[in-house]
Amino acid sequence: MQGYRLNSPLGDIALRIEHEHLTGLFFVGQQYFPDMPLGPLRSDAPPLARLAQAQIEAYFAGRRQDFELPLQLQGSAFERAVWQQLATIPYGTVTSYGAIAERLGLAAGYARAVGAAIGRNPVCVVVPCHRVVGARGQLTGYAGGVARKQALLALETGAAAMRSAPTRQTRAGPQP
Repeated sequence: MQGYRLNSPLGDIALRIEHEHLTGLFFVGQQYFPDMPLGPLRSDAPPLARLAQAQIEAYFAGRRQDFELPLQLQGSAFERAVWQQLATIPYGTVTSYGAIAERLGLAAGYARAVGAAIGRNPVCVVVPCHRVVGARGQLTGYAGGVARKQALLALETGAAAMRSAPTRQTRAGPQP
């Protein structure tokens, strides 16, 4: 396992790379932050670490909407199913915990279980857990902090507003 620390506009980010896969991307100090050694990402870092850095920087600069990184996510079958649903939420849009439960064939009452799985997403930003809001559009918990969630949605809303094609889901950002 290799751990690297990157700077971002929302605070330091930790990358965890194992066996040529990105297995973790966390805001340093966030909830569920794993105990892992972190070093600076230097020019001699593995190609995957440098690729992840370039894609993250492009995302924060508004030049990237999707990530193309080899992932290996460790979690229960339920957590992995939830994370797969997160990956389908288009850039600049949001959905609710209950809607994800329904897409998994579960009753909306499973929204809390979905929320718990989302909170354990090991690759924030890349697997966009920040795009999930409460049933009435309210910003709710985020392992990296609600202020970061709001900032990520604002970043995407600004970029998404420039697109002309509407989506079937709700536009990102807090709802009245």
